[in-house]
Amino acid sequence: MPTVGERQRRIAPQGKYRITPRSGGIHEQDTYTPYDTQDCIGRNCCIVCRTRHPARPERLSGAADFGCRPVQYGGYNDRLARAFAPFLQEAIGQPLTIVNRGGGGALLGHSYFMQQPDDGYTILCTSAAPYLPLNILTQDAPFKIEDFHMINLPSRDYTLMATSAESDIQSVEDVVSRLKADAGALSIGIQPASADLVNMMLFADANGIDRSGLRLVTYDGGGPARNATAGGVVDIGMVGGQGFIPLGEKVRPLLVFDDASRDGWTSPNVTELNGADAQYVAGSQRGWGVHASLLEKHPDRYQTILAAIESASKDEAAIASLKAQDLATDWVGPEASNKALAATAKVMTQHIDLLKGT
Repeated sequence: MPTVGERQRRIAPQGKYRITPRSGGIHEQDTYTPYDTQDCIGRNCCIVCRTRHPARPERLSGAADFGCRPVQYGGYNDRLARAFAPFLQEAIGQPLTIVNRGGGGALLGHSYFMQQPDDGYTILCTSAAPYLPLNILTQDAPFKIEDFHMINLPSRDYTLMATSAESDIQSVEDVVSRLKADAGALSIGIQPASADLVNMMLFADANGIDRSGLRLVTYDGGGPARNATAGGVVDIGMVGGQGFIPLGEKVRPLLVFDDASRDGWTSPNVTELNGADAQYVAGSQRGWGVHASLLEKHPDRYQTILAAIESASKDEAAIASLKAQDLATDWVGPEASNKALAATAKVMTQHIDLLKGT
């Protein structure tokens, strides 16, 4: 007898939901119907279906930095949610529906999520950092960090400075020399009010570049900024490095904003260029969260969701599938995830003047 997982994958093969970065689009259905519940009744495999919370379909609220219907598809969070959903719904025992709410630097998606009942039927997939702190610090968001509880943030990103593989810019030293001579010499693809912008300004300060003269080209999302970089629409791009991985052959990495090498990029890291005391901020921390109030209001439902996300994150099939799509599925857990988010929010607060200056 096939297991629930075998039945699910037979009806909704995971490959169906994969996308190619260049296409930037997902055109399949948004609602996942993992298996025929009636077919399971009376079989051992269906005990989980009938007894586990929730008793009705779960919703995944995608508050991605971009890529949310009806704006654009294909950002990291959008790909993460769709790739992980088949495994999560198997673990939780119910179909999942992905709801995209893009725009406003994730403010609309986060606000939408907070407007949903804190009954455990809605799970958030988002770039918790930097966008929750940014929403609060720069956009008068109607919520605070403590309103969110992150169950797992498997993706710990970093800013990558890159240029097109066809560009005549060969190294970060080329960037420094050109921008020192003329701060407007290069166009820079970037997202407004982002950790990447803070890093760009700190990079300029550290290398004697006039930040006021920089020629910034802003994009409403990491995907468009990366595509503009790979396509040579802008001279350099400053965007999350993990999102660049699928475009690895189309870009030339110039500088990693971390204190160690990441993901096999051959470029130096920022501490090699600017010294061990180089200032920079961490990139996006992406993953899954719920209403903080859920923990006290429905602790049993919280434990069900927690267990399901942990189980799916450790599922060997999920790991292989997400790895093949350059997506993270590491199990970090709530304590480390919320600690990392709080630490990033503190650093972002220290640079609030930079963030508000755009």
